[in-house]
Amino acid sequence: MTEPDLLALTAELVDIPSVSLDEGAITDHLEAALRELPHVGVERIGANLVARTALGLDHRVVLAGHTDTVPADGNERARVDGDVLWGLGAADMKGGLAVMLALARTLPDPAVDVTWVFYAGEEVASEHNGLALLVRDRPDLVAGDVAILGEPTGAEIEAGCQGTLRVDVRLRGVRAHSARPWMGRNAVHRLGAVLRTIEAVPERRPVIDGCEFREALQAVAVSGGVAGNVVPDLATLTLNRRFAPDRTVGEAEAELRALLAPHLEDGDEVEVVDAAPAAAPGLGHPVLRRLIDEHKLEVRAKLGWTDVARFTQLGIPACNLGPGDATLAHAADERVDRASLDRTYAVLRALLS
Repeated sequence: MTEPDLLALTAELVDIPSVSLDEGAITDHLEAALRELPHVGVERIGANLVARTALGLDHRVVLAGHTDTVPADGNERARVDGDVLWGLGAADMKGGLAVMLALARTLPDPAVDVTWVFYAGEEVASEHNGLALLVRDRPDLVAGDVAILGEPTGAEIEAGCQGTLRVDVRLRGVRAHSARPWMGRNAVHRLGAVLRTIEAVPERRPVIDGCEFREALQAVAVSGGVAGNVVPDLATLTLNRRFAPDRTVGEAEAELRALLAPHLEDGDEVEVVDAAPAAAPGLGHPVLRRLIDEHKLEVRAKLGWTDVARFTQLGIPACNLGPGDATLAHAADERVDRASLDRTYAVLRALLS
């Protein structure tokens, strides 16, 4: 069998624009490729694709990846330089999609049943997430014994994921002319004490199933002000809390509200605008253990949030394993190299065959 040219396949996918909420073209492309394969059944739901074998084997492995990217930053076209491919989504995660598609094409008789899930809307608000839609409306299509997401991990294992909580804190003041500030109360100035408290929160690094997580609390946006000569009566601070899998969303929210409480007065508000649960590493399943042990893969905690959490909520052990460097995701110099693509393909092919 001729080994697939994964760098060229990734470049082909990079050259198909698929910014979030505009994934139709890449979904059409992938659907056409998958429908050529006689050994899989294909279902399309909106901009989401599911391809499945139906061999009646003992285990089913789900391979999943999102088709969308963030907006371009002068990198919308693929550029190959030697064994490195530069371009939007090269690492996050069209390299992972290329590996998934290559496995579907080259494994007509896998040793386990396989489900390939290509879904839209991962890079935007969770209401647009295609995997969430499938979990809600067609959980039968994404069911399996284990799930592997093709998020960029450098072809190693990133286990579980941290949860995320985004909160708007609105502090009130009293308007006045800026020449007579004693007649009012400056809401923007009130943010100072809150920011000092946030900055002083000690970092927490719990170790769960041998994986060290690293929590974070950051101010990510601030707004306020009426005019250049007015004391502002409202200031809004947006906070993002990343929390480890030993906490629930409710526990993370309660901790954050307790931290803010000394700074809140009548009329102030704290609103949760987005929340997603964490996922424990969950590497005890024999399929995942074999994957790790046979290839001596490094295992580390996933510090960001990924859709492994959705599979965990379904009771399906899941991990992240894909080509590319996650620290390059969303950057103007985003890239992936051939060695990372080939390594990911080889590891997953060995698992499935």
